[in-house]
Amino acid sequence: MSSSTRIFCVLVLGVLGGCGSKPGVIFPSPNPPILFPPPPEQTRISWVGQLVTEADLKPGKSAFQGMSDALFGKEGIRSMLTPMAVCTDGKSRLFVADSNAQVVHVFDLSTRKYITWQPGKTRTFSQPVGLAWDSAASRLLVADSAASTVFVFDDTGKLTAEWNGDRFERPCGVAVDPARGHVIVIDTAAHALVELSLAGELIQRVGHRGGKLGEFNYPTNVAIDRTGRIYISDTLNFRVQQFSPDLRPLRQIGSHGDMPGYFAQPKGVAIDSEGHLYVVDGQFETVQIFDDQGQLLMDFGEEGNRPAEFWLPAGIFIDPADRIWIADSYNRRVQVFDYHTSAPVEVKP
Repeated sequence: MSSSTRIFCVLVLGVLGGCGSKPGVIFPSPNPPILFPPPPEQTRISWVGQLVTEADLKPGKSAFQGMSDALFGKEGIRSMLTPMAVCTDGKSRLFVADSNAQVVHVFDLSTRKYITWQPGKTRTFSQPVGLAWDSAASRLLVADSAASTVFVFDDTGKLTAEWNGDRFERPCGVAVDPARGHVIVIDTAAHALVELSLAGELIQRVGHRGGKLGEFNYPTNVAIDRTGRIYISDTLNFRVQQFSPDLRPLRQIGSHGDMPGYFAQPKGVAIDSEGHLYVVDGQFETVQIFDDQGQLLMDFGEEGNRPAEFWLPAGIFIDPADRIWIADSYNRRVQVFDYHTSAPVEVKP
């Protein structure tokens, strides 16, 4: 077929709609389902799917797009390099902090669109490793450890503030509690919890290097439950510390060891709707679930690259619908799970 004939055919197919395609299902139901614990026990965690590249949004194509691909070839598909932290806006957008790509990936599961956010058109992040969505102000906070800065973006991705100066050395985890009017930032290099106002003003620092309750050894991540209690992965003390809303240390959860309930490298922490604590262990390649008193309830995951397996996982986020998003860093993907509450739950699409 000559070049001119090929172009003519492509144009005809485009007009007829033959080059287009409908949007696909982002998370098709796995067959067989992947459930934890396995049957016949009652399911608490189920594997939903994964996002690896922008193509996983399965946006479909208009006839014009299909025609353009046929004529000029497809554009390169953008993917993740080292996803370190995840969060959603409580609606349809997923944000992923990618330390090596030096961007924040934005996947919109409703519009099926993908973009990246950066501090400016010609300015990139240095090492984005922490994320938090402030639902009250509709803004995204991005902790950049190498830049010693927390960047603040509005709902459209416009940079509105930079919190740095003498506030912290290497900010890592970040969490927002609008009800109590503060932002908690974990300063890994300073071995401290940093409390800021919602405007980014320094209120206080808590902690220093050590192994006692209220002290830290390279802490990394933070989560806040509905009562305002704060959970911090005290990584090289091999534990999670629980603090009261007024920053008093309450208890230690876990310790160094290789048995269930112990840690080797606790990283991401998150809380579900029933107040359970989820802890990602980067060395064990697993997620352990505790009650608020520190009692181990169950765990899921193992080393590997298949569904529900991990390779140096880092961040975790649980959205208002109890969907669990995990940054599976060295597998270059985000894995998605559902938590099934004690009461019957509606199956999500």
